[in-house]
Amino acid sequence: MLNFIIKTHRVGTVYTKPHLFVLNKGRNSGKPQKEPFTNSFVIILQNQEELESLFFIAYSLWQTKFWHPFLVGSVIPFLRLPDFKNEFNPKASLMMSEHNEHIKNVAELKLLEQKEKQFHQNSNLINDLRKVILYRYCRK
Repeated sequence: MLNFIIKTHRVGTVYTKPHLFVLNKGRNSGKPQKEPFTNSFVIILQNQEELESLFFIAYSLWQTKFWHPFLVGSVIPFLRLPDFKNEFNPKASLMMSEHNEHIKNVAELKLLEQKEKQFHQNSNLINDLRKVILYRYCRK
């Protein structure tokens, strides 16, 4: 069972334990990241393994737009801390209950992330080569 603390991030605060940030303002509310957002919650954990597991749980909830029904506000939607706590804790526990499946899903997500990064690098290289060829062609 995961043991973590969720609270509002304050700019300039330094956390010594493993932690991740979750955006709480805008249409991307619920988006996890290792670097702090201006408007974010911080989830503080006990060790690095828990951080990896919880990051991918938060990432999957954000990608499936799980938080959209909980957004409030007419101009700039935001996610309230009590709503986030009340929904994130049980959902994380439920997703972690099937531990073997969870580990398998996290490994697959890491592999996909790595392949996506490699794909973007290849795409950038192709664009650079295209520019070089066009530049050489136009210089004649």
